[in-house]
Amino acid sequence: MKNLLRKTVYVFMCMALITGCSATKNANKKQKGAVIGATGGAVIGGVLGNNIGKGNNTALGAIIGAVVGGVAGGYIGDRMDRQAEQIEEEIPGAEVTRVGEGINVTFTEDAGVYFDTNKSNVKGTSATTLDKLAGIFKEYPKSNVLVEGHTDSAGPEDYNMNLSQQRAESVTNYLIAQGISPTRFTTKWYGENQPKADNTTVEGKAKNRRVELAIVASKELKEEAIEKTKG
Repeated sequence: MKNLLRKTVYVFMCMALITGCSATKNANKKQKGAVIGATGGAVIGGVLGNNIGKGNNTALGAIIGAVVGGVAGGYIGDRMDRQAEQIEEEIPGAEVTRVGEGINVTFTEDAGVYFDTNKSNVKGTSATTLDKLAGIFKEYPKSNVLVEGHTDSAGPEDYNMNLSQQRAESVTNYLIAQGISPTRFTTKWYGENQPKADNTTVEGKAKNRRVELAIVASKELKEEAIEKTKG
């Protein structure tokens, strides 16, 4: 559970910025969603999402930018808690972080989903991992998924951009082939432009060769949350 319980620095910064009080640090995930909504909801979430997304955290930006907030945000957060816990329990290789009303999942070359050198086809252990993930997505049909492809800095920049596109699309297409509606997916790629680790080391490069997911509430779940929490 250690990954699931860990919060990113960005989340705490966002909460502090929005609330202006230290009490938020002690709030649970559901309460944090409600705090965001109480001071501006999706408008504030969108601004923060756009700003964060300009750096190396576009997946996080997508999650924060999709905020509903208020009590409805707490309703969504409760469902995301369950989904995140299931992903972490069933897919040990996934790095799972609950953020506000969404989930950030990272698969590196050493954990969960990997590709042969210069290849983009899903096979072996990676296929098994994505099969499990598809099963979870079927249990939570009211969540949408951003799939991002990233590479290390080895090789020409344009080549890496193309490779990250191929790998992100390969993951998306594999999940769709398992019966997940294509309307739930957005696919993006960034080549070597969003490193998470030092590209001058072997270990750092391995962490940068990754596929990253942002899981957020669909329009249907947002409408359901608002309707269920009226009054």
